[in-house]
Amino acid sequence: MERRLRGARWPVAVLVAAAVALPAVALPAAADDARPTVDPTAPTPTAPYAGRPPQGTAPDGRTVGGEDLDTRGVVVADGAPALPDGLAANGWLVADAGTGDVLAARDPHGRFYPASTLKTLTLLTLAPLLDPATVVEGTVEDENIEGSRVGLVQGGRYPVSLLFQGLVLQSGNDAANALARAAGGVAVTVAAMNETAEDIGAYDTVAGTPTGLDVAGQSSSPYDLALIFRRLLADPVTAAVLTTPTADIPPVEGRSPGYQIQNQNPLAGAPGNLGGKTGFTDAARHTFVTAAERGGRRIVVSVMDTENVPLRAADQAALLLDWGFAVPAGADPVGTLVDSGDLPPLPPSSSPAARTREPAPALTAGTPDGDGTASPWVPLALGAGGLAVVTATLLGRRRAVRVVPVLRQGPGSPPEEGSPPRSAGGSTSTRP
Repeated sequence: MERRLRGARWPVAVLVAAAVALPAVALPAAADDARPTVDPTAPTPTAPYAGRPPQGTAPDGRTVGGEDLDTRGVVVADGAPALPDGLAANGWLVADAGTGDVLAARDPHGRFYPASTLKTLTLLTLAPLLDPATVVEGTVEDENIEGSRVGLVQGGRYPVSLLFQGLVLQSGNDAANALARAAGGVAVTVAAMNETAEDIGAYDTVAGTPTGLDVAGQSSSPYDLALIFRRLLADPVTAAVLTTPTADIPPVEGRSPGYQIQNQNPLAGAPGNLGGKTGFTDAARHTFVTAAERGGRRIVVSVMDTENVPLRAADQAALLLDWGFAVPAGADPVGTLVDSGDLPPLPPSSSPAARTREPAPALTAGTPDGDGTASPWVPLALGAGGLAVVTATLLGRRRAVRVVPVLRQGPGSPPEEGSPPRSAGGSTSTRP
């Protein structure tokens, strides 16, 4: 990532270091070509990335939310209490939903598979586009969709407002499919989701489905999930959907009896909880995004790429919520949740005494990057790292990021508690 050096001249030693450290590498594509896309022709991912996932940036190469968020490790606000034990997720973020201040994060712009947490973007995109009173008729395709389902049947008539509740309360892939059909089809909906992501500055997010079912290239990040959820909280309509406790699915004569669905947010009973969205696929593993309000302050937390052991994603999020509320108001943040994809001027670098950066475990030249291919960025990153060290030494600048190694968890993981394997609401699946 490009760093601006203060002062009219670079010391000679910096130039020497640059000449030695920087090999010839191909430059990135033009900014207009930097937005990643899904590849529906590629095999469906069935496991998390073998190493770190790709790291996202804005199309112009900047780190969205501030340069302290350009890390694959952990970054924490100065003056904050020690982080809780038991955080095993490979990506997470804690932010003040009111101010947008990011209080701590791990690999905040890592482009992980999102699973059903992507449905938060589906809701954010379609809520302003669809009349909640519009009735959508169920289809055979809804009945047979892969993964978690609310139970829509062919010939059933379901208002959009109920489909939004089914989308969130029980993570219904059939509800997502029906909503997409009402909006003009899956392709139209996915295009609108990607446009929404770009409009709000969620540049790590690439939607390939309205459900979150895995597709090559689909992604989101801890930063983006928090950004999207903050937007949902700000709209009374979507905020109400997040906290709806139950909903009634109407009967369809000769096909299905009427029944009630419940909100499967694991933290629904926690103090001040404002809603939550779970997710699970074979590639994403367990993901979760949530928020709570206490004492007039709102904290939003996202957790990605974790297992149920030693702690579920929701339990890790609960720890991070408690920690976030314990951070003193006005603590020096490590970044900010942006208000727009127009990207206003980013926050300045941290003050010299605020935070110090330690290198995350480095990839060496020729080592596969997050996408499993040898990355042309590795030599550039190594050279830039050497340049940064010399520059920091000569200019006396210190930055403050506490970094821990990024460790891959084991492949095994039990299903979400209280739900049937790979089918219950609150999760998606790469298998029927």
